[in-house]
Amino acid sequence: MNLPNKLTMFRIILIPIFLLLLALPVSMGGVVVAGTMIPVNQLIAALVFIVAALTDFLDGQIARRDHLVTNFGKFADPLADKMIVMSAFIMLVGVGDNNVAAWIAAVIVCRELAVTGLRLIIVQNDGQVVAADWSGKVKTFFEMISVIILLLNNVFFNNLNLPVGQFCLYVALIAAVYSGIEYFVKNRQVFADSF
Repeated sequence: MNLPNKLTMFRIILIPIFLLLLALPVSMGGVVVAGTMIPVNQLIAALVFIVAALTDFLDGQIARRDHLVTNFGKFADPLADKMIVMSAFIMLVGVGDNNVAAWIAAVIVCRELAVTGLRLIIVQNDGQVVAADWSGKVKTFFEMISVIILLLNNVFFNNLNLPVGQFCLYVALIAAVYSGIEYFVKNRQVFADSF
């Protein structure tokens, strides 16, 4: 178990902690930051999510730099990413002052499942891992930023009446749909024998 894989496992372990922080019906109080009230459980969940996002960045950098790419890493790293992002959007449907519309969460989750399925078919057929295109990276960036800002109740932007969290969410949604379509169009040969 090399360092990148340990970071991936750590990210997976953070998921139930993140979920518990948002699911527990016990109030931990709140703190006011820049004139915005943030429930303590959401603040801690946002910090856990930030740590998970940083480990996502670090494990990939270390694996490529030190030539520590493994089959486990190829499988677990994207899986961990999908799990925490999908968990976050599902939980944000009912959490916070700036919660996520259920249909947006559903579109993002469906896109993640469809692309993951396509990637698995490609790996099984060709033995190659499909790297994320620029649109997938834009999607991931805006997903993570929107989750953090929404968990923090649009802190720093409330006083300016700027719905930055919602804006990032819609950019993530558009990027998710676009990148999902792009994945299937670029890899349509996978289904060539089906029609």
